[in-house]
Formats: sequence, structure tokens, C-alpha cells
Amino acid sequence: MQRRKLEELSLMDDFLFNAMLTHPETGEKFTNKILKLLFNREFKNLRVSVQKVYAGMNTDLRGARLDVCIEGDCVSIEGDEIPSVYDVEPDQNNKAKDIAAFPRRSRFYHAIIDSRSLKSGEDFGKLKQVYVIFICNYDPFGYDRVLYTIKNRCLEEPEMNYDDGAETIVLYTKGTKGTISEELRQFLNYMENTDQNNAVNEDLKDIQKMVDVVKRDGEVSLQYMKSFEHDQLMYAQGEAAGREDGLRAGRLAEIKNTEREKKRADMAESRADMAQSRIKELEAELKKYREKPTA
Repeated sequence: MQRRKLEELSLMDDFLFNAMLTHPETGEKFTNKILKLLFNREFKNLRVSVQKVYAGMNTDLRGARLDVCIEGDCVSIEGDEIPSVYDVEPDQNNKAKDIAAFPRRSRFYHAIIDSRSLKSGEDFGKLKQVYVIFICNYDPFGYDRVLYTIKNRCLEEPEMNYDDGAETIVLYTKGTKGTISEELRQFLNYMENTDQNNAVNEDLKDIQKMVDVVKRDGEVSLQYMKSFEHDQLMYAQGEAAGREDGLRAGRLAEIKNTEREKKRADMAESRADMAQSRIKELEAELKKYREKPTA
């Protein structure tokens, strides 16, 4: 498992993205910058919870770790100010099984956030507006669109308004179809290629200054080293478990092969004994025939 230097990380890497949002010098400014680029409006009263863990109801149920959960801003829905939650997920999980499960992963994130949105006895109308936002360096749906906006709707009446407060936004950094602002397109490129050369507008230049601050911070470097050591430990444990499973499977296969060979040997020996016994019977019959007096 090879470790990249902190300086080499892009904003598509969870560690750097999360460090940017929680750093005391950059957190609030960076949060406002990315949401402004994503939604083309100003935000205020934001609270950031990084890699927020929602445990399952018991140890048998799966929990979820949300990369960045942003709470506090309100959205106006039919004249009402509804609190909103923004879960931002840089996503590089491009394995076939992860892509196939993508819609269900999004559904799970929405469900986990919703389950914690209401206090006991609160009206459902107070359920928060939830935006789960994936920034992907691969196309999870295969239509080459730069933007996928996903909401629930009625199949029989597609024009019917069905605003349940759940919205999934998927941004594909290399998508060529669809219309987004030039600033957002530049931001998506910068997410993958986070350096001075790709900071091509004022917002990105400001973000690049923040990136430089975070990457030069000794505490951030220490946290990165610790996170890498933790990942190495988990990887080593996984490899050890894999080797043990392989050895166990090998031993079982060896035992089965030994048993199979023993069974074959026993069967061959049994057939040989039967053949030898038959030969003796035939020799005895032949001897009797030869000793039989002739007329």
C-alpha cells in the first residue's frame, strides 16, 4: 500500500476535502464557496459535521459515515422556511459492484439523515430538506452527463408535484452532456486537478490559497500520517485475514484431497482383493476339472 504525499492529494481525496471543511482558517469560507458554486446562491448560518457517523439501531444493523454533513441553512418551500441538510461526497468508488449499488447507497444516506431529522412528537412537515451530493470522477449511470438531478415522482402523472424534500445531485467531473455554469465546470476540473494551474477564476484562486494553508499545516500533516497508518493497519489485517482464509481453505482442500485419494486407494485395494479372490475360485474350479476322471 503506497502512501501519497499530502501535497499530492486533490480535493477528490476524502482526507483533504474533509480537512478543508474543518480547518479553523478555511472551513467556513470553503463551505460557502463550494455550496455557492453548486447552487449558485449565497448561504449563511452553516454548521459543518465532517465524516459524521450514524450508528445502526443495534449492532446487527448497518450505520453510515457521511463525508460532509452541512446543516443550518433554510430553503423556502411554498413560503415556509425549511431547514436543510447537505451531504457532500467526493466519490471515486468506481468498482462495478459499487456502481451497481449506487442508487441504493444514495437511498440509504437519505434514510439515515431523515431518521435523525425529527424529534419525538414533531410534525412531519418539519422534516428537513435533504440534498445528497456526489462529486464523481466516473459516470455512475453511463449517459456522459455532467449533472444528474434525481427526485421522486409519480409514474402515472409525471407532471404532478411530489416534493418529499429528498434530492440527489450527481456531478460527473468529465461529463460532456448537459448545461452547467462555466464556473461549476471549472470547479469540477479543479476537484480532480487541485493545483495553481487549474485555479482559473477568482473563486478557485481563493480556494487554492486555502488548500495551500491546509497542506502546510503541521497538525494536518500529523493527522494525515495517522490516518495512513490506520489505513495500513486495516489493510494489513485484511491481508492477514485473507491469507488465513486462504491457508484454511488450502488445508481443507488438502484434507479433502487426502480423503479422496485414500478412498480411491481403498476402492482399488478392494477391487484387487475381489479380483484375487475370483482368480483363486477359477483356479480351484480348473483344478477340479482336471482331476475329474475321464470315462
